[in-house]
Amino acid sequence: MLILLEALSARSQQWRHGYDLMKETGLLSGTLYPLLMRMTEQGLVEAEWREPAQIGRPARHAYRLTAAGVALAREAASARPASFSTAALA
Repeated sequence: MLILLEALSARSQQWRHGYDLMKETGLLSGTLYPLLMRMTEQGLVEAEWREPAQIGRPARHAYRLTAAGVALAREAASARPASFSTAALA
């Protein structure tokens, strides 16, 4: 969950699509989407359907951190020892 928090907090006010988050974090869809759903249920992430940018494309979910999610991401970043790499947090 920490690597996902880090990715979302890098652009906390920007809506992000799951595919972009998968590419950035290296998480597989079977890990990423359950995490996003759980984080949404916990009030850390908000999700909404976004209309497609191109006609004929399907609507997609987009995600961003809530204020509680931003606070948790900051707390996690400050608590993490500098010796850990991002890859070790996955």
